[in-house]
Amino acid sequence: MNKVYLDNAATTQVRENVIAKMHEALSNFYGNPSSTHSYGRSAKTGIETARKTIAKYLRAQPSEIIFTSGGTEADNMILRGAVRDLGVGTIITSRIEHHAVLHTAEELSLDAGVKLRFVRLDAFGNPELAHLEELLKIDDTKKLVSLMHVNNEIGNKIDIDAICQICHEYHALFHSDTVQSIGHYEWDVQKTPADFLTAAAHKFHGPKGVGFAYIKKKNGFRPMISGGAQERGFRAGTESFHNIVGLEEAFVAAYDKLEVEKNYIEELKKYFIDGLVREIPGVVFNGHSGDIAKSTYSLVNVRLPIGKEKGMMVLFHLDLKGIACSKGSACQSGSDSGSHVLSEILSGQELEKPSLRFSFSLYNTKEELDYVIGILKEFIDN
Repeated sequence: MNKVYLDNAATTQVRENVIAKMHEALSNFYGNPSSTHSYGRSAKTGIETARKTIAKYLRAQPSEIIFTSGGTEADNMILRGAVRDLGVGTIITSRIEHHAVLHTAEELSLDAGVKLRFVRLDAFGNPELAHLEELLKIDDTKKLVSLMHVNNEIGNKIDIDAICQICHEYHALFHSDTVQSIGHYEWDVQKTPADFLTAAAHKFHGPKGVGFAYIKKKNGFRPMISGGAQERGFRAGTESFHNIVGLEEAFVAAYDKLEVEKNYIEELKKYFIDGLVREIPGVVFNGHSGDIAKSTYSLVNVRLPIGKEKGMMVLFHLDLKGIACSKGSACQSGSDSGSHVLSEILSGQELEKPSLRFSFSLYNTKEELDYVIGILKEFIDN
């Protein structure tokens, strides 16, 4: 049986050089980074080197990079800190954000009395910038806008530069969940001056359980986790040294090879789109995922021309054939509630048809895509 992994938006295969770097860290640099002896100093040096490396690529200050357990923690840290420490009284977001943002904002609305407002979306799932401006004008409360750069389900890319400009014009803070874009797109926080960004290593061929928050300096945040002075006082707890150096190794590889790997993966996406359109009449691409210019190069979200009853078996059938993909984000794949993203942009009739997310990486091939298209066609035709 062929084995084809097309769920890279959920997590990616770890690069061999990253595994080697982490093995070296686990074997040779096991000192506690907070210890003052040579073992501890070696680990501490490795962490600070990683921080400087990431900051250099983002054109940030090293002090603005805070290591976390991943994107979810980073999103929580930023939203909760903005309300608790920066006086934010209104959060403006969209209904198709990752649940790390949506659920946190909802909790802050219930528990802290924060006003929660949602920007309108167009038919493809893009935030309407004119409506965002209207929301920013409503009252004088301090506002935080939280809009993800690349949607993890439909792949839409927002105009993040325009949103930054609007937020700063109205003196609002801007946070973007960039988990699906850091490691896949060039970032310069001087040119795109967001106040907060988030990243997760396992989205760009690094280890799970580690990521970082970019938090613009002089923000006034207090620690979200108390108990020690690690991460410049932002996050107590012994640092996961092997994960941090693994993140650094994956981050550097992602950017040093960005253009070559981006072009390769984008060609795979084009090939897959063309093959689906040719072999499966009636297939539809959700959001802007079928448009190379308006969506990320690494995923498509397709709606298949079959009914609900047959559609309930498609993911199971693909799995039996060795094909890994997703009906939505991995964070909600165990839920029967369906995709909250698609529910916002599709009609009830459209939601009756099954939608699947296929996401690509440098480890995929056109031969694999041919196999997947063939299996899908066979399933739909029979």
